[in-house]
Amino acid sequence: MKKYFLLILFCFSIPQTLLPQDVTIPDYYIQDRALTDSLDAIVQRIGLDHEFDIGEYGSETISLAVIDLTGPDPRIGGVNMDNFIYPASVYKMYVAAEVLHQVSKGEYSLYKPVVVQSPNDVDRRMSLPNDPRPVPQAGDTLDVNYLLDLMITTSSNTAANCLIDLATRERINEFMHSYGWHGSEVTRKFLSRDFEDPDYKEIRGTETCALHAADFLYRIYTNWLINPWVSQHMMTLLGRQLDKSKLASGLPDNTMFYHKSGWWSYWTNDVGIADDGEIKFIIAAFLPLRQEEALPKFRLLGEEVFRLMQSRKGE
Repeated sequence: MKKYFLLILFCFSIPQTLLPQDVTIPDYYIQDRALTDSLDAIVQRIGLDHEFDIGEYGSETISLAVIDLTGPDPRIGGVNMDNFIYPASVYKMYVAAEVLHQVSKGEYSLYKPVVVQSPNDVDRRMSLPNDPRPVPQAGDTLDVNYLLDLMITTSSNTAANCLIDLATRERINEFMHSYGWHGSEVTRKFLSRDFEDPDYKEIRGTETCALHAADFLYRIYTNWLINPWVSQHMMTLLGRQLDKSKLASGLPDNTMFYHKSGWWSYWTNDVGIADDGEIKFIIAAFLPLRQEEALPKFRLLGEEVFRLMQSRKGE
């Protein structure tokens, strides 16, 4: 079983709304048993069907959800899709949505200047070698639009910290709760607890589950995430993702993949919307594996899920 020693240690000081909640599948999805069975078989073939040792944190299972968008109604299946797990940089997409929400309400513009301040300036290099942009430094003035792009396309932790401060965790989590994504709150910035704001030094780490991430992406796909302006800006940001090393590596070259990836220590994750013009699906995959172990499994997962969606076409 996963160790929740940090959660137990600090639960006395955490509001109940920040504790993981029961997860239910929204009724606008058709729960597809055949899809779930097929995904379960894929997971077994790839060797993802067991608990993984995550060192001092105990053990953990994957969390996987797939939404088949090819037919007239969204059909959902998954493996441990309600398992809460550390999302690493995937939760930056939740931050981006609330920032865009506030922009759409006229609270500030995409071109609002933001000064990078310590201790938010945690990046020491750009995370992807094919990104030629300079590393954001303390004292730099960058606008919201640029920070959003840095946070999503190259997964800048400095940009994420700045935008979490701008949007505030309270409002990000109000937005998450409005869609029923309890347990997937943004609790931490991307820095050491020693440098966290006083109210967040002893809070539990951020978690999410594949169901919540997939539902978030479905709302983007259907323009249901807050409003069409926010949804379409999110699609644009996710479509510019520069990390192609995970699920994208297993998809055909002609497939557009709007996604957000992330990794840290024992966790490697990728969630996105795949569309080749005919085959369309959402996949949210959280693997409790170090990145070097996870990458070949992500490639196989992308390949096999795409083939599965092809075989289901017309059903």
